[in-house]
Order: sequence, then C-alpha cells, then structure tokens
Amino acid sequence: MKDLLQQLRSAQVHTLLAQFTDIHGVAKGKYLPIEQLDQLLTEGAGFSGPSIAGTGLPRTGPRSEYWGRGIASTAQVLPWMPGYARIVCDGYVAGEPFDACPRQVLRRAEAQLAKQGWYLRTGIEPEFFLLRRDAQAGYLPFDARDGLDKPSYDLKTLPRQAGLLRELHKALASSGLEVLQIDHEDAQGQYELNFGHDLALRSADHLMLFKLAAQAIAEQHGAVFSMMPKPFANQPGSGMHFHVSMWRGEGEEAQCMFEDHPGQPAPGGAALMQHFIAGVLAHAGALCALAAPTVNSYKRLVVGESLSGTSWAPAYVAHGPNNRTALVRTLKGRFEWRLPDASANPYLATAGLIAAGLDGIQRRLAPPPACQDDLFELSLPALRQRGIALLPQSLDQALDALEADAVIGAALGEELRAQFLRLKRAEALAHARHVSDWELRQYAERY
Repeated sequence: MKDLLQQLRSAQVHTLLAQFTDIHGVAKGKYLPIEQLDQLLTEGAGFSGPSIAGTGLPRTGPRSEYWGRGIASTAQVLPWMPGYARIVCDGYVAGEPFDACPRQVLRRAEAQLAKQGWYLRTGIEPEFFLLRRDAQAGYLPFDARDGLDKPSYDLKTLPRQAGLLRELHKALASSGLEVLQIDHEDAQGQYELNFGHDLALRSADHLMLFKLAAQAIAEQHGAVFSMMPKPFANQPGSGMHFHVSMWRGEGEEAQCMFEDHPGQPAPGGAALMQHFIAGVLAHAGALCALAAPTVNSYKRLVVGESLSGTSWAPAYVAHGPNNRTALVRTLKGRFEWRLPDASANPYLATAGLIAAGLDGIQRRLAPPPACQDDLFELSLPALRQRGIALLPQSLDQALDALEADAVIGAALGEELRAQFLRLKRAEALAHARHVSDWELRQYAERY
C-alpha cells in the first residue's frame, strides 16, 4: 500500500475514484481523498445499500451498508481527469463478498474455470454513437454531415471526429489498454473501438473504464456518448461482440485450450471448443436476457434482412465458420459471441457465458451442424426445417428463458437473479404501457 500511495502521489493524484458497477452495468462510486487509500483497500468505501439498483438490501440494520472494497492492482491514473485515479471495487456486505455484486458474480464464474486449471480471455468490441440533442428530433448524429446510406469505414466522416477519437485513444492507451483499431460503423454517428484480449475479469474492468473515458471526453467536445442498442429505427444498432478463448498455464507455457496441440491433456482442442459452443447455444435464450437486457435491445435482434447489408445482429441460434449471420462465429482457437449489445453488463454477460460453456463441456454437448449459409437469406420455414431456433424477440421472452434456466440462474446467484428479473419485468411492463408517437399517428384519428 505504501508503494502504491507513493506512486499515486508522484503522479500528482489527490483524489481516488472508488468505482463499482451496478446490476444495469452502470458505473457508480464516490471520491475519496488519497489519504483514505488504506481504508479503501482494506475495509472499503461505504454506500447506502438500498440506494444502489439491484442490491435488494434493507434500509436498516448491518446489511443495509454496501462496502466497495478497492482492488490495488486496478489503480489507474485518469488522463482526462488530472489528479484523479480510479480504483475498481468489489462489493461486500457485513464483511463478506456480496453475492449480488456483478463483479463478484464473475469472480465466482472464473473460480469454476480455475478448478479445471483453465481461464478465459475475452476481447470486447464496443460499438457506440456520438449524438447531439435536438429540440424536435430528440437526438441526432453529432456530425450533421454524417448522412451516408452506407457509412461503414467512411474516411470522409471519420476524420471530422479525429480529434475526439484520438483523445479517447490516448486516454485509454495511457490507462494501460491496448487499442487495436477505431472505425466508423454501419449507422450514421456510430463508431467502434476494439481492445486487445485480456483475462475475462480485466476485460470487463477495461470496458467500464472505456465507458467512463468516452462519456467524459465526448461531453468535453459537446457530444453525447451513447451505448443505447438501437437509437434510430432506420439504422443498425450497436453490438458489443465478445471474442472468446480458453487457456491453461502462464507465460511461455500458456496454451490455448481451443486449439489442438500434440500431447495436450484431455479434454482440449477443437473438440473442447465445440462443447463450449454447444453450451452457449443450449442456453442462448437465458443468455439473451443478460446480453440484450433492455426493451430497446430487441429492436436490434430482429428477424429479417440486415439494414446495412454488411454486418448483422444475430437472430438465429446457430454457429458457423467466419459466419457473421450466426450467433457464434467460429475462428481458429476462438469464437466470436455476437449476441451482446452495447447495454450489456460485461460482468454478468461474461459470467453467464462461462456457466453456459462449462455446462456444455461437463455434459459433452455436441453443437448442431455448422452453418455456412447467409442465414438472413433463408426463409423461416427453411430455418425451421434445419432445426435452427430463433432468439427471444422481446425482453419478456428472454426473461422467461432466464427464469427457467437453472444453470444460468445458479451462476447469477439467487439474490441477483431475483433482483434482475424484478427490475427487468418492471421495465418491460412500463414499456408495454407506454403510448408512443407511432401509436398516436396510427390510431388517434382512425376510429
């Protein structure tokens, strides 16, 4: 602690940002003077438990206090906030790890992998919008000239945001994140930033750091940073694809368990990846609730032709080699899980993914035949004939699948599962009761 304190002081840090993530995947926390570093790393920073979404904690008594206990290895100076350093916190209640803390949920999932001597590496690819507020339209692309029908990889629009994007890149690189690439995505005002692969828990921490940086830097440039899955009905939505591989060993001895190696201990290799993928497909409905957790998510996961014609959100429970129309795109030594959207809580989505994959391995499930066809060109009868199921087409359907799935439910833990279902059922009901402008235009004077 003394070494860390000295490092932070030498970086001119005066304030610590104690940050945790709530059930919705939103960063929460408070500021502490740097003199409180020892307290933060040992006992933690105290928060009113019932004030945090999804804790289910009481308003009185010893379990009403939520403690965010800092993890020293996550301490990171924030380049966009001179004098501040973020420290990621795990949730504790009454001196014990809090079951309904999303980061603790992922820790438990990783512990199940560790029993086999395995660990997961993920590369998360967040897509996002840069928007501006408009009195009439609500929100529009931040760049008023960003109006191409097919703006993917556009090098006329991208340079106009070079200053903001370069500042974001520098901030993340200075924070220890490996930024691989940034591009203009399929929708007007939409961008994607890719990170290097890392241990699953660290990747989720990195994603939260990215959100903090992007929100702050966009605001400094007068823009609104948005990870809403589908802000525009006539434009593609934002995904957050996961590239997934499983490993054993460290350093030069590290070995990818999804690749075949001479003398590799069983189970391992491509067959192990097939079992893992089979588990992901078998639990796709329940995973949908975690990876696509808002009513807006299901404006993205729709059956039919892609709006852009170049990149698609999956609607079908299938896998295939380099097939971007399938739920799982298989590659050498890894697979891309294309279900998650930009609103997903990275800790819960990853924990659910691990639980599903381990179930596939433990039961030695075999996935259905690999699909090499463009699934968006097949009719629904043709898909049914091949036994290819649809993903849930509403949040309610996904929540029904989660409620019925014992494996994913156990991974979440009873308290978090109950709170997640309660909050998301309320969200779906509020959406169902809302009267939209479309309904008014269609029906107000028709009858």
